[in-house]
Amino acid sequence: MPSAPRLETLTRLGFAARGVLYLVIGYLAIQAGQTTGSAGALRSLADGGVGRLALIVIALGLLGYGVWRCVDAALDLEGVGGGAKGLTERLGRALSGVVHLGLAVVALGLAFGGGGGARAGGAGGEEAATGQLLALPGGQAAAGLVAVLFVLGGLSQAWSAYRLKFLKQLDQRAANKTWVRWVGRMGYLARGVVFVLVGILLWQAAATADPARAGGAGEALGSIDGWKRALVAAGLMLFGVFSLVQAAYRRITDPHVLARLGAAAHPRRRADDAANGSARRLR
Repeated sequence: MPSAPRLETLTRLGFAARGVLYLVIGYLAIQAGQTTGSAGALRSLADGGVGRLALIVIALGLLGYGVWRCVDAALDLEGVGGGAKGLTERLGRALSGVVHLGLAVVALGLAFGGGGGARAGGAGGEEAATGQLLALPGGQAAAGLVAVLFVLGGLSQAWSAYRLKFLKQLDQRAANKTWVRWVGRMGYLARGVVFVLVGILLWQAAATADPARAGGAGEALGSIDGWKRALVAAGLMLFGVFSLVQAAYRRITDPHVLARLGAAAHPRRRADDAANGSARRLR
């Protein structure tokens, strides 16, 4: 695993890569009427002549972001706690980490001429994954649960937009800017809408045991039309802009949490320090 400073650099690169993908997703929906998700956006970049080096850089960023999210979920780097709400947030971050690790593989495949990985992450990817889930014992219930988690995640994004909770993660230099607040608010609201729509599609797939009814962001955008789709797509572009702001100004870890983790990782040192302190007081 990369050292903490290197992981932070890769994570910031990952926020920038995520921003580029959301800008492409929104642009394609508005200008070309093409609804796609992150893997489709990567393919569009590759088909549009983006060079191998750029795709490798994007892949590294997505890799760093995915690793950070998984480590965050496991070690609670942002201090959300171990209660029901905290565990739900950490589960969502773990899933996000896995998704972005998969996108890193797609980007590398495109960079080195392998298009199959990108296909797996496209429109058929969600259908195939849902089909595998439904085939398991209790698969319909599990798919329904995942659908509910998507809807709750979308509502959480909307609540964050309303309460401006996302500003707590930013350096004050950015958080105090009015335009950053509104770009983030509109971006999170649009992303929340997409999450809810993805959850609804998955719920329908679970209820009918038909994986073809499931879908990702592309299918979610495709389920709405006219000015509503354009509005949500514009919001996703704003979320892309906000992701670029996060690349520069987001606080990646909570220093108090890092101190706690460091203390937990060196219990022997803590005991020695305590003993030395007691000895000094006795003197």
